[in-house]
Amino acid sequence: MDILQQIIDSYSGYADYLWKDITLQNPRGFWGSYFWLLVTVSGFFFVLEAAIPWRKNQKVFRKDFWLDFFYMFFNFFIFNLIIFGVGSDFFVRMFNNLMLWISAVDLQALNPMSDWPLWAILLTGFIVRDFVQWWTHRLLHRSSRLWEFHKVHHSVKEMGFAAHLRYHWMETLVYRSIEYIPLALLGVGLHDFFLIHIFTLAWGHYNHANISIPTTVTGAVLSGLVATFILTTTLSLPILETALWIVGSVVLGAFILSRVMKYIFNSPEMHIWHHAEEWPDDLEHGINFGLTLAIWDYIFGTARIPHDGRDIELGFENVERFPSGFVSQVFYGFGKHK
Repeated sequence: MDILQQIIDSYSGYADYLWKDITLQNPRGFWGSYFWLLVTVSGFFFVLEAAIPWRKNQKVFRKDFWLDFFYMFFNFFIFNLIIFGVGSDFFVRMFNNLMLWISAVDLQALNPMSDWPLWAILLTGFIVRDFVQWWTHRLLHRSSRLWEFHKVHHSVKEMGFAAHLRYHWMETLVYRSIEYIPLALLGVGLHDFFLIHIFTLAWGHYNHANISIPTTVTGAVLSGLVATFILTTTLSLPILETALWIVGSVVLGAFILSRVMKYIFNSPEMHIWHHAEEWPDDLEHGINFGLTLAIWDYIFGTARIPHDGRDIELGFENVERFPSGFVSQVFYGFGKHK
């Protein structure tokens, strides 16, 4: 009976959360709303694709744009926040109780970063999560069983920002299950995870977008955003001094960070090769696995940018036989395939 009540409480809690998120009744308003931040980030990259497209002949409403648009909201809300959220809330409690019973370790009580400044918590959580996700992404390619689910994401034939969230819901189960323990051991809280998730959402949209932006611009923007966040959340400086620090950070980012941006962060020019129809013979399971950071690919030898990949063929062998509709794609991975 307790289990049933926990499930009921989880559903009612998430229904209440989702309503308050959409109607901006959450404590942080717009800046705490998954829904409106997703809409805003997506709208921003939609405008960029229309204004400065990398592939000039690709339509703004490209092939499968609306399918990807549906996937965005299905994976980000219908599944990720409601179905998975409710299930994970229940199983997290069960897992934590099991860990406590077996090892006397209370994961929820562990918080080694409790006295760290917010920027340090976010930076550490982001790097650890991205590293775990990089290996998980490689697993999706190496496991023949998981690859059948991951094919949904690689079935994109014309790349655009919305393709970022075209993926099978099984991937959510795999990623979240593997990343839970290291993040829980670090003591990354829900609000910390929210901030990390929004940043990686925006960068993931950028990686898949039909745009090509100089590293001087991306370096300047990233430096400016990081400086703004640290200065406004950690320090209490006068407005003029804060503005000067931000401007200085933008300049440093444009002239210094820009030189190493392509080795540290993923980009459309790099990620397009991950979606290439053919990979190098020595890396038959894939290349450029980075989600946000590119550095792991350079460290572990899976980084490849043979040439300007703007117009390369995307997909995988016999991708034309892959189902084109949402329902058939959802069931595809559960079938038997040679």
